[in-house]
Amino acid sequence: MSFREHDRKTFVTDACNDFTAKRISKRVFMKKLAMAGVGMSAFAGSYLGGSRPFSGMTGLGTDQAGAATPDEIQAWLKDVGGKYSGTKIRYSTEATPPSIVANQLAQEEFTKLTGIEVEVEIVPLEQVLAKATQDVQGQLGTYDLYYLDQSWMATFAPDTVDPTEYYASNPELAMPDFDWEDFSKPLVDGIAMYDGKMVGIPFDIPIAILMYRKDILDKHGISVPTTMEDYMAAAKMITEAEKGNGIYGNTCQARSGHYSLECDWTIYLWGHGGSIFDKNNMFSGNDEQGIQGLEFYQKLLADYSPPAATTWTWDGQFQSMQQGQAAMCISWGEFFPGMDANESKVQGMMEHARPPVETNGRRAIADAGFGEIPAGGHQGGSVIALSEYSKNKEAAWIFMQWACSKDVMARVSTLGGGASPMRNSSFTDPRVKEKAKVGPGTTRHFDTIKWTIDNAMGSEPDMPLWAELANNDIPVTLGKLLTGQEYGGSAKEAMDELAMIVDKKVADAGLR
Repeated sequence: MSFREHDRKTFVTDACNDFTAKRISKRVFMKKLAMAGVGMSAFAGSYLGGSRPFSGMTGLGTDQAGAATPDEIQAWLKDVGGKYSGTKIRYSTEATPPSIVANQLAQEEFTKLTGIEVEVEIVPLEQVLAKATQDVQGQLGTYDLYYLDQSWMATFAPDTVDPTEYYASNPELAMPDFDWEDFSKPLVDGIAMYDGKMVGIPFDIPIAILMYRKDILDKHGISVPTTMEDYMAAAKMITEAEKGNGIYGNTCQARSGHYSLECDWTIYLWGHGGSIFDKNNMFSGNDEQGIQGLEFYQKLLADYSPPAATTWTWDGQFQSMQQGQAAMCISWGEFFPGMDANESKVQGMMEHARPPVETNGRRAIADAGFGEIPAGGHQGGSVIALSEYSKNKEAAWIFMQWACSKDVMARVSTLGGGASPMRNSSFTDPRVKEKAKVGPGTTRHFDTIKWTIDNAMGSEPDMPLWAELANNDIPVTLGKLLTGQEYGGSAKEAMDELAMIVDKKVADAGLR
């Protein structure tokens, strides 16, 4: 490792630790990461003061949590894993449904069968980054496995083991029926790959779908929206008919200056055939399709959403749906199980559908920049990766295969409060199908999740500078427009100014 690279990693670690200790602000923290070339652009609810509103774990400690692992896998764990009995492996992660469930099941099952101890540290995402960065900087091997945000792939690719290559080169450690082809190809390509290398195995995938109150749509004779135009018309009709009952047609996550606003905006930008960057890596949110998408969002927010939506992140948006304040939203599918929770005021009333078809057609990936995928199903995901510096590679690899196995991934999908599956087989697993009914941790929305992953998964640009743009410049500018602080309501004026800001930063960073 060069001294320059060593200094960069020191800089990142210090920034993370300073933010955790509240010595620097969120804005300064994100600017420092951007300067160091490290992104933090995935679904960021568990860091910077937010929380992901998934409905919580269900069934842990029950017969379902201890459901029988296939005999062949149990035998493999005892035989192969048992050779490493007494070994301790360490893994640092944020609080995602798969991480929490896998941690619990590891204590109850994996260690009993193998004798391998597993220490999982669940910490805020900025500390996950700090620990991983410090570990690779010194090639310490303190952590055997890394949780990696999709925007960190370029940063950590040299420090991880390609799992497909490790599997092939160590047949004596290969789990039976691991079945690499069972992992969703769009997830592997969109989340786990960097420069032809598989950095880790997909482990978490929030993705945007359409959710709606069936009783409200039926009451007013409204068909489920399939286009953006349909969606606006339905939001208008519901708001006009139900506003007196405290129900709006739509809800948003539009807090000024927050990453949630950027996430909301991209759904409608991409949904109108636009993109954040064009093929020349110039900001394109101010082109014809971009302005159309933003004006659509302006109207949806101002006229057909609760007034407080300009103060909400994803948690406020989720609460507005769960408490019956809104009849529709296009947002994270992991909201849906919470709508069926016992404390929900809309339990059993919600349904799900594919994201509306893009107006003007979907912009081709080749016509966007920095690896951006313009599509209505905005995703944010992560991988679990094997450290190149682990002193316990064999034991860690055995655990990693087990945590990502067909059996465990299916159970994560049910015990994790309806968490989105990583494997195709999870969608058809009988245990998952059994939960496809009204109630806490429902999986009845999984068919829509799978279709969206396979056909309409949108991804933000893959660039180090994106952390600063997505968490500061874009939502700050949007916030000023949407709250009437500047631009006189002109989407074009706001986007033209944002284009100057973004294009200068991209040029200054040597990215064009």
